[in-house]
Parts: sequence; structure tokens; C-alpha cells
Amino acid sequence: MAGATPSGPRLRADARRNAEQIRAAAIGAFQGQGLTVPLEEVARAAGVSKATVFNRFGGRIGLIEAVIEEVVASELSAVIDRTRTIDDAGERITHYLTALRDLQYRQPAFNDVLLRTYPDSPGLMEICRVGGEANEEFVAAARASGALRPEFTAGDLQALVVDNALALRHGERPGRDDYDRRTRYLLDGIRGHSPAPGGC
Repeated sequence: MAGATPSGPRLRADARRNAEQIRAAAIGAFQGQGLTVPLEEVARAAGVSKATVFNRFGGRIGLIEAVIEEVVASELSAVIDRTRTIDDAGERITHYLTALRDLQYRQPAFNDVLLRTYPDSPGLMEICRVGGEANEEFVAAARASGALRPEFTAGDLQALVVDNALALRHGERPGRDDYDRRTRYLLDGIRGHSPAPGGC
């Protein structure tokens, strides 16, 4: 009948298309602005209503769960995996901390994860768990090698990246050159007294 409401396969195809459009819009918005971006912006970018976002994903937490792998988890996993390939413990912790701070600078959503902005998101909390275990692993190895100050702990590393998340989220964003210079200052401050590779 003309004008009848689509049903069956047509409706399912429309729903799938809407869901993919919302996912793509959410990934772009979360990567660019963080996980707190208004859902109205996501809906507008997807070409749907805010109600459709809720119908398809159940709200913000459901949307975060649907895209957190692409937005944050895959990049953090790549950082951890790359760090584990580095043989020297001092170079390993240097690479890890530098890469974490780079991810914080580029990805506002990563700072929302570090700040546990949405603790009801299992995916977000799983990233926190994985990151915490990596901190323990890399700090322990670097301390044992003398590459870090003996009193420096994984908790200290966590506090440093959380402080940085707060500064990037709520403070004035520094230029990239200044940001990288401060990363080097931070590394100099936590290194142990053993000679660095190359005698530096």
C-alpha cells in the first residue's frame, strides 16, 4: 500500500544504516572532542535525531561501549605492544611515557578514560585496568634496571598522567613544542642515576 510504514528487511536495513552512521559520527566526535561531546552533535553529524541515538544505543554509555575500541583501546594496545618490543628497560619506559603523553595530546577521549569520566562504562574501566597493569610492568622493569629512581612507583606514573589529563582537559592547551619539551623535563626528573645508553 502506498505510504505504508516500511517493515521487515527494509526496516532492518534502515536501522543498520542508522547505527553505522551514528557509530562513525561518534568516533569522529569522541576523537576530536572527547567522550563528553553533546549527543546532539553526534546525532547531527550522523543525520539522525537524538532520539534515534538513544533508540539504537541506549544513551551515552551504550554509545561509548560501541566505539571505545576504535576511539581509545586500539591505540593504547598499540602503544603497549610496541613498548614490549623494546629490549632496553630504560628506552622502554621512555618510549612508553612519551607515547602516553602523545596519545593524551592527540586524543581528548583518552584523557576522559584516565579521569574515569564514565565509570559505568565497562569498556572504559577495562582500558583503565589494562593501562594500570602496563604501568606496573614497565615501571618495575625500569626500576630494576636502574633506569628510574628507586622510589618512583607505578602509582606515581598514574598520578602524572592523570594530572596531565586534568591540565589538558581544563587548562590552557600548550603548543606542541612546549608540550614535548615538558615531556623531556618530566623524563629527566624520574630517571635513575645509571648512565643512559650512549653515555648521555
